[in-house]
Parts: sequence; C-alpha cells; structure tokens
Amino acid sequence: MAKNIVIEPITRIEGHGKITIVVDDDGSVSDARFHVTQFRGFEKFCEGRPFYEMPSLTQRICGICPIIHSIASATACDSILGVRIPDTALKLRRLLNCGQLIQSHALSFFHLSAPDLVLGLDSDPAKRNILGLLEAHPDLAMDGINLRKIGQEIIQAVAGKRIHPTWVVPGGVSSPLTEETRKFILALLPQALEITRKTLTWFKASLENHREEIRTFANFPTLFMALVNKEGNLEHIDGTLRLIDYKGNVVVENVDPAHYQLYIGEAPEPWSYLKSPFYKPLGYPEGIYRVGPAARLNVCGGCGTPLADQEWAEFRELDRGPVLSSFHNHYARLIEILYAIETIESLLNEPYILNARVRVFAQPNYNEGVGVVEAPRGTLFHHYRVDDKGLIRWANFIVATGNNNLAMSRGVLQVAKRFINGDTISEGALNRVEAVVRAFDPCLSCSTHALGRLPLRIELVARDGTVLHEIA
Repeated sequence: MAKNIVIEPITRIEGHGKITIVVDDDGSVSDARFHVTQFRGFEKFCEGRPFYEMPSLTQRICGICPIIHSIASATACDSILGVRIPDTALKLRRLLNCGQLIQSHALSFFHLSAPDLVLGLDSDPAKRNILGLLEAHPDLAMDGINLRKIGQEIIQAVAGKRIHPTWVVPGGVSSPLTEETRKFILALLPQALEITRKTLTWFKASLENHREEIRTFANFPTLFMALVNKEGNLEHIDGTLRLIDYKGNVVVENVDPAHYQLYIGEAPEPWSYLKSPFYKPLGYPEGIYRVGPAARLNVCGGCGTPLADQEWAEFRELDRGPVLSSFHNHYARLIEILYAIETIESLLNEPYILNARVRVFAQPNYNEGVGVVEAPRGTLFHHYRVDDKGLIRWANFIVATGNNNLAMSRGVLQVAKRFINGDTISEGALNRVEAVVRAFDPCLSCSTHALGRLPLRIELVARDGTVLHEIA
C-alpha cells in the first residue's frame, strides 16, 4: 500500500516550503515534490504604483537579496524611460551587487550549509547549526560571520543602509561614491580575500568526503541558463542570455533580455504557489533548466578576473562537460565571492569611479520595460507595463528559485530514491532530502531559522491512516 512522507517545513532555507515523498508497496520511492506553501502576491499589489517607486518597493520581496531586486527593477525602469545610464552609475550598481554577492553567498555557505558540510549530514541535529559549528570549529564559523559582515559593510558604505537602501534609482544611482568610501572598502578586501582563499582550499580538499551527495544531489542532464557579457564571460547585471545543454553545446545565445518571453514559459501546478519556468521550444516539463552559481560557471567562458579564472578552470575539470551535480553550487559560491572581491578592487581603482554624473532624468517614453540580472541564486526577471502616466498596470517577476523549481523537485526525487527505502526513515536520510534543496539556496521571500532541535514532524502514513513511523 503506497505511503506519503511529508517534510514540513524545510529548515535552513529562506522562506516556507515542504517536501512530499511517495513510497510504493515495496518501500521504494516513486515520486517526490517540492512545494512552496506561502503566497505574497507582490505582482498584484505593485499595480497602480508609480514606476519610479518600484526599485524601493520590490526590494521588500526579500531581506537577504534586496539589492539585486532594486537593480533588476531599476533596469526595467531605465527601459521605460528609454535612457542609457551613465557609465559610472553602471559601475556603481555592479560594485553594490558585488557586496551583495559576498554577503548572500557567505550566508548560504557558512550559516546554512556548512553545518552539513563540516559536522556531517548524519550528525546530531541539535548541534547541526551555526552555533554547533561555532562550538566545534570556531575559526571557520567566525570566518563566515566576518565575511558576511564585510559584504554588508560594503553595501552600507555604498548605498547608506545594509537592508533596503533607496540608492539605486531609475536612471542610475542617487549619489556618487566618495574618496573616503573608496578607501574604506579597499581596506576591507584583504581580509575578505584571505578568508575566501582559505575556505576554497579547505572545501576542495573535503570533496572526497561527499562523493555520495555529489553523485545524487540533482546530478542529471538539464539545460543551463545565465547572463554573459560581450566576451562571453561571467556577468551579473548587464549582459545577454545564453542557454547551453548538458553537453556544453550552445542552444541559444545573445538573447536580448527584453525578449525573454520568446524562450521562457511559466507553468502553474496545483500543489505549489511557485510556477515552474521552462524553455519553450522543448515544452513543459522537458524544457527543464537550471540557473545559479554553478549554472553561471557552466555557461560562461570564464570569470574575467585572474584568481577567479584559475578557480573556474579547476571547477570545470570536475566533469567532462558542464558540471551537472547541484552539490557544486557550494563550490561555485566561493568562486563567485572571489570574483566579487577582485571586481570590487578593480572598480574602485578605475579613474572615473568618483565621477559625480551618476543619474539621468527623463519622463516615461515607453510603456514597457524588462530588467534581467543575475541574483545570487540565479537569473532574475522584472517585467513591467505602465500607462501613459507611468503607473504600473502589470508586473511579472521570475525569481531565481522559480527558474530552479523543476530541478529542485527532480533533485528531491533523486535523493529520496537513493536514501529512503522501507517503512522507516533515518534522520540522516531526511536531512539529505532537505540538503539537496539547500544546495540551490532557495529564497522563498523570508527566512526560517531553527536552533537546538529539529522543528518539524515527519510521519510515514499508510493509505488507511496508520502511522508506520514518525520522527519529531
């Protein structure tokens, strides 16, 4: 008699979700799904607001990555204005985003996933958290805390606030960089670089300890999508879209982000509030693709900075073609932190970074605008339509987590098939089912934290309602 296992909530992710696993009569897993159980309706309550409010309003989608929402929104608004923002403003947006990359990736790697990676996926759940990590490996935990702090300090120095600043605006940014701020940020970089390189050395040496997770954490063929720059290198805020297949062949490239709807569709499902985007030419669900740190390193032809390029080349040696296992998102996050540190230093040493011309002004000249950028978790789409007064009449957001929705569900199924069998389920197996989701670092709009004990109850229930096994 078939049984369902329900994991709710998933811990150590941003937001609220659950996992359903179907176990057949013989104890084998036949299906699994990742459900997003919260609904906020941001697209609807943006309607009627002036377009110029959108960069500040849409930041409230998330407290972890508000910066990239403001940049995506402002980019869409730039299109509505019909302007090209000043070069210095573009560089300052890139500088601010690099600060966000550091703090967000540090949060994911050290705070959310390092307890699994360091203490072990089968370790005591009462200790398997940031406080347990701090007790067992204080140097590593403090490195994570300090690295995230550096990213936040960069954001605050540039934009005035760590969370939800109003500095990114339609037409550019609201104020130029000062020499004092430039020197302050430069002084932060040596420590950030030291922590990142040390962590990369440790993590690469630890990969042999995670062979089974690498083999099963969403390790299957899909398409990969990301922005690239004119040279085909890693790009986060000003590029064109490229999709490749699992062999590394380019499926489509040089796609103007404004034309994303020609290639990307969105399919709703009755069991989740999160839609499932797919590559239209292949249909749903065959058009499954992945975005995010590992996808970006698969799609690009290099990072464009010396140290990150060395690490990128080593990363690409993990597989004969694109790196398929989403476990390696952890690895890719460290490489992107390294890229962000190098990029910040390069930007701060450019001759015109202190230029006072950082914003252009105009009235709305077009009724539609699209902004596509790379959030820490993957490709982010903001699409607006306005009336002649510049009021939002329609908005569509495709967040990185949405782009990965199909891949996360398939990854949950792959892990469940490997680690769950029979009428009982071990805590370590349960944790691995959650950990494959954490590898994608989904952001479901707000954070869930758990310390001291597992804050969920899982029941293995027969069709007649009999509880066969329970973990609490």
